[in-house]
Order: sequence, then structure tokens, then C-alpha cells
Amino acid sequence: MRKNEISVDEMRSAIEDKLCAYFSVTSENATREQVFQASAMVIRELMSRLKTFNEQNNTGKQVHYMSMEFLIGRSLMKNAYNLGVGEALTQALEDMGFHAGDVFEAEPDAGLGNGGLGRLAACYLDSMTTEGINATGYSICYELGIFRQIIKDGKQTEVADNWRLAAEGWLVPHYDEAVEVRFGGYISPNWDANGKYTAEYAGYQSVIAVPRDMLIAGYDGIQVNTLRLWDAHSPQDLDMYQFSSGRYVKSMEERTMAEVITKVLYPADDHMEGKTLRLKQQYFFVSASAQTILRQHRKQWKDVRSFPEHHVIQINDTHPTLIIPELMRILMDEDGLGWDEAWDIVTRTVAYTNHTVMAEALEKWPQDLIQRTLPRIWEIICEINRRWRETLIGWYGESETMVRNLIIHDGLVHMANLCLAACFKVNGVSGLHGDILKRDVFKDIYVKQPEKFTYVTNGIDHRRWLSQVNPGLHGLICDLIGDGYLLHPEEMSGLDAFRDDESVLLRLEDIKRANKVRFGEFARKQQPDFLLNPDAVLDVQAKRLHEYKRQLMCAMLITHLRSWIHDNPNAPFLPRTFVFAAKAAPGYAVAKRIIELICSLSRDVNSDPLCKDKLQVFFLENYRVSAAEMLMPAAQVSEQISTAGKEASGTGNMKLMMNGAITIGTLDGANVEMYERLGDENMFLFGLRTEEVEELRRHYDPMAVCNASPRLWNVIGQLNRGFSDGKSYSDLTNMLLYGGDTYMVLADFDSYAECSERLYTTMADTKKRSQISLSNIARSGIFAADRAIREYAEDIWKL
Repeated sequence: MRKNEISVDEMRSAIEDKLCAYFSVTSENATREQVFQASAMVIRELMSRLKTFNEQNNTGKQVHYMSMEFLIGRSLMKNAYNLGVGEALTQALEDMGFHAGDVFEAEPDAGLGNGGLGRLAACYLDSMTTEGINATGYSICYELGIFRQIIKDGKQTEVADNWRLAAEGWLVPHYDEAVEVRFGGYISPNWDANGKYTAEYAGYQSVIAVPRDMLIAGYDGIQVNTLRLWDAHSPQDLDMYQFSSGRYVKSMEERTMAEVITKVLYPADDHMEGKTLRLKQQYFFVSASAQTILRQHRKQWKDVRSFPEHHVIQINDTHPTLIIPELMRILMDEDGLGWDEAWDIVTRTVAYTNHTVMAEALEKWPQDLIQRTLPRIWEIICEINRRWRETLIGWYGESETMVRNLIIHDGLVHMANLCLAACFKVNGVSGLHGDILKRDVFKDIYVKQPEKFTYVTNGIDHRRWLSQVNPGLHGLICDLIGDGYLLHPEEMSGLDAFRDDESVLLRLEDIKRANKVRFGEFARKQQPDFLLNPDAVLDVQAKRLHEYKRQLMCAMLITHLRSWIHDNPNAPFLPRTFVFAAKAAPGYAVAKRIIELICSLSRDVNSDPLCKDKLQVFFLENYRVSAAEMLMPAAQVSEQISTAGKEASGTGNMKLMMNGAITIGTLDGANVEMYERLGDENMFLFGLRTEEVEELRRHYDPMAVCNASPRLWNVIGQLNRGFSDGKSYSDLTNMLLYGGDTYMVLADFDSYAECSERLYTTMADTKKRSQISLSNIARSGIFAADRAIREYAEDIWKL
């Protein structure tokens, strides 16, 4: 099937047929939600036919991409676009009397992710499909997913987001492929006369994993892959004895405890119940996936010994690490292999992507929790640890180095160390991050197994994050260099030839302004009293709220700017609007407090008569993929200001760059590679470098830094005094002054403020800022996910 094979009339007829068959309505009395569902069914059927055809020809190595998150956003327009039927769908909806945009808006964002990790997985699955790679994504079919964020009284509150109700058109259950996952119980060891060990598992609780598949179309409508999402069910819907005895709640207990596994993404884990649930989630989805992959392999290839020749499993961060002992369990307990044979298969199949150097992301589980919840897996981990310990002793003897690299020590199971022991490749996600893993985080293993380590710089789905969400810019690019960049993003470099073409630069400014107007309309729907100034520079920090990402430092800069305006009310000041978009983890008190500060600051700045038409602050509530699709094309300044050495890569920086935003940032994560391509003339750098952060930390005195900076003391004083809502933020300033300023906010502040002044001096020159914007777009092709997937395929997966 190729592009444009379906006419508008055929599309309209197919949608009308679904409306009649499934909803007993016609287009004349259907709701937009019903029309969306009918449209999704039509697109899904097109993909199903393509997938059936493809599966007859797919005999190559399969990639299995495992991630706790797949932040795919909305699927209707994306899949239609990739299939080449987007225009036919849009026109068919208009002919039926609906505004196509309203129908697309009826689709909720799939609540399958939180931030960059999940968005990256979604981009990669799209690129794998476009590149013709036979791949399957695996995750959990979260009923409520990530929470819906509501700002109430200036504070973040979390509300359940039941996205699945409106997304059933995409989710196809396969009850015939359900598998059993076991928790708890005990192991009875048995040794036969030949000394072979078998484990008899008893007293366990069963949960049934039911796959619900979403189909993903590649660009050009040729390849279709699957995102398999696991839904948890109880083997017993109701305890009839309890129910008949009048204990109705008790009768549903087993079902409730099973279904809670797939209720929400990342339940709070600051208590043992939350930790237990998270562990169950991780094992549930990797066990179900491993069982399915091996079952399919046996059906197609018979002998499990050939498994590594036909499959590669990529685990996206440490969350799916239990796939390692689970594969061992199945190969030994079900297929009857010995340890060495099973270990050889696993260690030639599983590769690990590390996404951060932050301590909380290098997961550690209490060993008694694993022992209690997953007794057979605990046995296998213990044996892996015993053998790994022997290897470490051979390298380092009985030493501290040996101990810190053990899988089990200090009463904890260290998941990253399990990955180091078992995975054939370990990759970082940017050049800097790869170097940090080698020289710091995993240095002990790197010096002994350097061939195991590499990096693949992250990438984004440029078709979605440029051509789809920014049609004006896409049109300009096509007029200048053609549409070949859609499959060959490196061709975007040709745009640099137009850097001095004034007509191109003027058109680029017009596109950016139109995008700001569109975003302003979107923002006003959320906050009716906010009126965006489209002639102001749109300065954006859009990312998960975390201290190391330093949204606090940006808020401090705004506090300084407001004070400067008060001191210099008649001085020239280039109008600017700061937009924050971020969710804080429900249990992350400091992050939620920073959101509260931003909201206090926003109210005061936006109501300040001296700041009118000069300075605005807007907090974008409930940031999600569909909101990013409005924000990214409108942004003119990209705030990438994390503490050097803390951000593994970042992908928001790439999306903003690709849409022409100019970066102010530190040399952190993929900013390093952006800077290598942009240079000082096209990017604004400030702050300490990674090695300078580590050096300063040895003798850092935050109070001395403040004493040397009147500007900084003024900001600290303002935060201490508080705002018109009566809230003081001395707790945050005390954390900086007396709590060690862990993320070097004070140390970098003056450099940041001075860099911002240089940036806005440049932004005042319309021609210059358009030239820099064009160069950013031109040099962003290297950050396309297609390039990253080719590197994985060639260097890691060996496809």
C-alpha cells in the first residue's frame, strides 16, 4: 500500500460505515467523539491490513524495545499522516460537516509516559518502523497513566487522567495471548540423582497479563509495528463464597489487587506499599513480554538455542532490568537448559540504555522485598551475583571496588550492576553522558570491558516535531530544498545557504509570529485572563520539574528582571514572555514548591503596571505532548540550563532547536553536541563546565557567592520577603544558602544573567535573530531519531 491510494469519498464512506455499525448514528447526528472513534477504527484497519502483509515477509532479526513509558501523544493524525491519508481524512471530516481540528482535539493524550524517557521511546518506535525494522515496543497499559496536573490556589494538584475510555479505538485486546505472572509464594528446591536443580514454585498469587496492542505506522505507509501494552487481570473476577456471605468488598479484593498493578504510572514509592507496587509493575510487564517473545520464537524457530540470532532486547533505563533473571528462569525452568547455556543466550540478547547519572534513577531495591515478592527471581539474582562476584574478585580482589560493583550489597539489589553483569552493550545517550559513564559512574567495569560501552545521542521524530506541528515552517523548507528531508533529515543543512536571503528571513519571522498567535489562543483557553503579547520574545523552559534542571534559577532571573524594570522604568527593554511547562512528581516536595513560586511570581509580574508590555510569565498547566505541539513551534528562546554533568541528553532541546528557537544553556547533555554544530555565534553558553562543578564542590561556599553579588542578594531578599499572595520562599533560599546549593544555582546565576543580557541584545536585531534561528533549523537534522536508530541498528543490534 502506498500513499494517496484512498480517495476522500472512500474515506468518508468508511467513517460513515463505522458510525452506523458501532454507534447507530450518521454524520448528521454523531458527536465529535464518535467521529473520532470511527476515524480511529478506519485508520487502524488500514494499518492491520498492512501489518498482515508485512508479517509474511518479516524473517529478519526482531528488536524488542522495553520501556516503562511510551509517551506517544495523540495517534489519529500521526498515523494518518504516516500512511499518507492525512489530507483525505481531513477533507472527509470537513465534508461531513465537522471541523477536522475539533475531531483531532477529541482524542486524549495517551497517558503512557511522564517525560523525555517516554517521548524518546515513542520517537524511536516511529523511526524503527519508518526504517523498516521489525520491532515491537512493550510497556504497561496504564488505566490512568500519568496524572492530570491542575494548578489550584497556586499549587500543583494531581487528578486521575482516565485517557483509556476515549482511546479504545486504538487498543486491540488479544485474550488468546494472555499469560500468567506469579508473585509471592515459596520455592521448594529439588535435586535429582544427576545433581540437576529444579525449582518447584508453590503458594503464589497469579495475575493474568492480557496484551492490548496499538499499531504504529511508519512514514510512507509501508511498515507497521506494534506497541504491546500489558493489562492486569485477576484469574478470578469474584470470590463467590465471600460475596454470598455478604462480604462484598472482600469478594473483590483479589481482583482489585491484580488490577492495581496497571492502574497508574509511577505510584509514589516513599512507603513500602508503593515500592512493592512499582516492583510488581516492572516484573509484570517484563515477565509477560519475555514469555510471549520466547513462545513466539519456539513457534517459528523451534529451538531456543538460536534465540540470540533472531532477537535483540533493548531495555530503556533500569526499569525493565528484571527481564534478565526472567529470561534465565524461563530458559532453565521451562526449556530445561543448564545455567551456562541459558546465561550465554541472555548475555548475547539483552542491551541496556542508561539515561541518567542521577542516583534515584540507578534503581536499588530492598533485597527482602524481591525475596518476598519474587522468590524464584531472587534465587537467580543471587546466583548471578555469586558468579559476578568471582569475576570482580579476579579483577579487583577483596576490595571496596569489588563491593561497590556487586549486584547485592548493603541489603539492596543494584539494578544497574545487574545490567553491567549481563548486557552485551551499555550505551549512554549523548557524547558527554557516554564519557561520564566511562570515567565515573561505571568506570570500574569500563576499564575491564571497554568494548561493552558506547553512546548513541538521542534523537526526535522530526516528522512529528517539525513537519506536522509546524506546517508553516515545513512549507518554507519544502520551497527552499524540497521535501526530501522527511526521510533524509541531514538535507536540512541546505537551509544554511539562505542565511543572507532577506525574503526567507522575513518569511521565517512571519511564521514564528503566526505560531505565537496560535499558542496565545491555546494558552487563553487554559487561562482566560492571560493575553499573550505576540510581539514579545517567547522564552520557554519546558521539561520535568527537577532541581537539577534549575527552573528555580530561571524564576530568580525573572525576579531580577522585574526589579530592574522597577529601577529603570523608562529604559529600553525588549518585551519577553517566559513560559514554564512542567509536572512535579507527586511526592517531590521541593519541585512542587518551585511550581508554587513560579505561580506567585507570575501573578505579581502579570499584574504589575510597570511590567505591562515588557515582561510576562505563564505557567502552562498539565504539560503533555499535545501542549508541546503548540508550544515548540512558537518558542524563540530555549532554556537548557541544567547543572553541567547532570542531564544525560535531553530531547526538548532538540525539538526547540529544530523549530528555530535559540538556546541559552550550559554545556550539559546533548547541548554539547548542539554547540559543536552551532558555535558561539548561534548558541549562548554560560556557567560552570562539568569538571569545574566537581572542582568547586570540594570547597563551595554559597554564602560567599551571594556576598560577592549585589544582584543575587537582591533576588534572595525578594524571595525571602515574598509576594503579594503573602507567600515567602525563604525555605528555598535557605536550601541554597545553608543546604549546600547542590545544583550550583547560586554559583551559575550571575553568569546566567549576563548571558541572558547578551542573548536579548542579539534578539533585538530582527535580522540577526532570524539568521541564528535559520542556522539552528539547518543544523538540527543530526538530532533526528532516524539517525539514532540507524546507529543502534548498525552498532548495537547488528541488524
